[in-house]
Amino acid sequence: MTGADDRPVGGGRLFGRLAGAALRGTAASRRELFSVRGRSVAWIFPLLLLVGIVAGDLATGALEIISWTVLVPGIAAAICGVRATAVFAVLAVLVFLLASTTWQHRFETGLPGLVLVVLGGVISVMASAFRVRGEQRMLHMRDIADTTRRTVLRPLPSAWGGLDHAEVYLSSDSEARVGGDFYDIQPGPHGIRVLLGDVQGKGLGAVSTAAALLSTFREAAYHEADLATVAGRLETRMYRHRAYTAALGRSDGDRFATAVLIGFARGTPGTVETVVFGHEPPLAVGPGGVRALPVVGGLPLGLGDLAPGRPAPVRRLELAPEETLLMFTDGVTEARDAEGRFYPLADDVVRALAADPGTAAPVRLVAHVRDATLRHCGGRLSDDTTIFAVRRTIPGGAPDVPGIGVGAGRTTGPWDDGDGPVASR
Repeated sequence: MTGADDRPVGGGRLFGRLAGAALRGTAASRRELFSVRGRSVAWIFPLLLLVGIVAGDLATGALEIISWTVLVPGIAAAICGVRATAVFAVLAVLVFLLASTTWQHRFETGLPGLVLVVLGGVISVMASAFRVRGEQRMLHMRDIADTTRRTVLRPLPSAWGGLDHAEVYLSSDSEARVGGDFYDIQPGPHGIRVLLGDVQGKGLGAVSTAAALLSTFREAAYHEADLATVAGRLETRMYRHRAYTAALGRSDGDRFATAVLIGFARGTPGTVETVVFGHEPPLAVGPGGVRALPVVGGLPLGLGDLAPGRPAPVRRLELAPEETLLMFTDGVTEARDAEGRFYPLADDVVRALAADPGTAAPVRLVAHVRDATLRHCGGRLSDDTTIFAVRRTIPGGAPDVPGIGVGAGRTTGPWDDGDGPVASR
């Protein structure tokens, strides 16, 4: 399962590719559009135009039509490479000269027409070179953004820590490709902890805040036995990060983040602990239907000082073995159609379950919600969108592995994220 926005998860692959290309709008998506089995077919379009111009000239006997050959390298410059554009520029000149000297009908085309075609070809080659350099820079920046995204939103192994999971992240910014949505799963000796959140605002400041919260979550979720302590560590890290950005003189130091923190304790397969920081509560999706978890949400991370002494409460809830927890950011619930109507997530999932109860599986559920969200808004996301689904696969949580323990020294085990070898990754 992948969190990349350019690789579809589960079903709906065709729609996922088309919507992904529409969302990206980059050089890569244009290459995909003019490619067949990995080979570029962009040259077909200027070639057809050139053939059509010649055929029109021969059929009508009007040599003025042949002057349209100046359009051929111009079209090639927009969709082909520099070499292909240069080839079509030469072909346009040769066809023009052929029309003037070989199949004359009424009068010669003259030197002005030849100069126009030659000049158009030269300009087209220069324009193509400029466009290709720009696309190369864009692809380079895209690679940097993808690397940043993979660093912040690390890939999650299959069945990580005993959870069947699926996730997808779609950025509303086709250029940046990264935003403030974040998620992770951290197994450890005290159970499995799951985090999903959304930092207020966009840009690199939001990415920096998300990275800070994730780094704290990965450590606290592993070492702390109490989920409330993990929640407190996240709140503290938010204040520390805001103080740090303020000390740097940055104007984005007043950010906050909504989040959902989930805990699957060891030895209690039928229960789940939840802490909600001003976020939309998760949905429990199973063969029996869809239900919102009855949680009491606290304030977003970073706003706890508005209610001092009242931390976000930890709720322990019953969860059926076949139920999947569906978490999402507001890019899903705030997706609007052409008439301004919000995407009815719960109702749509209910209909999907009625048609096929297997939709409750995390991979299929995430794929369905992703495709339905994109269909609803026509591929025009107004905010970063993350869809995250988890379901317990091993009774009692993470498997018992000899040698795991927490002591005064280094903690070792199959979920260790330290510098030593990690058995399960």
